[in-house]
Amino acid sequence: MEQDGKWGCEPVVFLPGMMCDARVFTPQIEALSAQAPVMVAPLYGGARVDDIATHILSMLPAKFALVGLSMGGIVALEILRRAPERITRLCLIATTPLSETPDQAAMREPLIVSARTGGLEKALQLSLPPEVLAPGARRLDVLNLVRVMGLDLGAELFVDQSRALQRRLDQQATARRCQVPTLILCGEYDRLTPVKRHEFLAELIPHARLEIIAGAGHLPGLEQPEAVNRALSQWLAAPAKAGRSGA
Repeated sequence: MEQDGKWGCEPVVFLPGMMCDARVFTPQIEALSAQAPVMVAPLYGGARVDDIATHILSMLPAKFALVGLSMGGIVALEILRRAPERITRLCLIATTPLSETPDQAAMREPLIVSARTGGLEKALQLSLPPEVLAPGARRLDVLNLVRVMGLDLGAELFVDQSRALQRRLDQQATARRCQVPTLILCGEYDRLTPVKRHEFLAELIPHARLEIIAGAGHLPGLEQPEAVNRALSQWLAAPAKAGRSGA
């Protein structure tokens, strides 16, 4: 495939957060699609992260740059574990390599019950409370968009994704083996996956670059799209390293 953009023909694959779809990446798709092929892979495929990763891998090109947001970052690390030779570069946003603690997993149970019994909207609100986003004029708009996306995707997917998060593997070893150019983005106000968690992740991944997005919380691509777009452009323009992720 011929491509005139400065990044060559490298496709960029976006993985959205829990109960989000392509709309969570609208500013990034608009900014990057003129220069590189872009696709968004929804987090379907089962109630385990490895099943979701297997399903997504079946749809992706042979090689691709991978961007994972929140739960999408967790799935991205599983894809890296399973198919490191297919990933040319990696961006992890508002995410963690850690498995859930028993307490964290237990906290999902009443949300699952709520979603199954007609209370999906309440479950969505509790899953992403306002305080995990930065204060300011964009907060309400972002929360409203997340609510609409979640309601559109439905209660069955909420349950599957919740179960997948409860059962997820610890991916610290996967992170340590990563040898592709890696960008880690974190919003300064993110209380769900705080800055310290991203500093830890950046230390795990060899040569990873951490960028903290001012004025953003857990969804920096919507809260501060201009800053995130600049960071992604720089990441995509950087030369690929000679090495790649090992098995």
